[in-house]
Amino acid sequence: MDPSIKQHLTEAVEQKNGEYALIRDAEIPQLSIYDKPLPCFGCGIGWFSLLLGFVFPLMWYYATILYFGNYYRKDPRERAGLAASAIAIIAFCRH
Repeated sequence: MDPSIKQHLTEAVEQKNGEYALIRDAEIPQLSIYDKPLPCFGCGIGWFSLLLGFVFPLMWYYATILYFGNYYRKDPRERAGLAASAIAIIAFCRH
């Protein structure tokens, strides 16, 4: 057995009664990657760019470049905000 998996299995057993135990996935330890907050005040670059784009529309172009450059592969939580900025450009350019 992999030593890191064995460590995760024994951590829960070693917890004292009445204390909370941090639950981790022994098979996929990278699941905790998304535990860290998103940049830009926790809302992500995409949503922050969308909101700031109403004042400074070049932010929409910046977020669209990130969207088509597959920036969201680093963190899939960014995808919706970046896509919203790309849609905002389409709506902005039609008027």
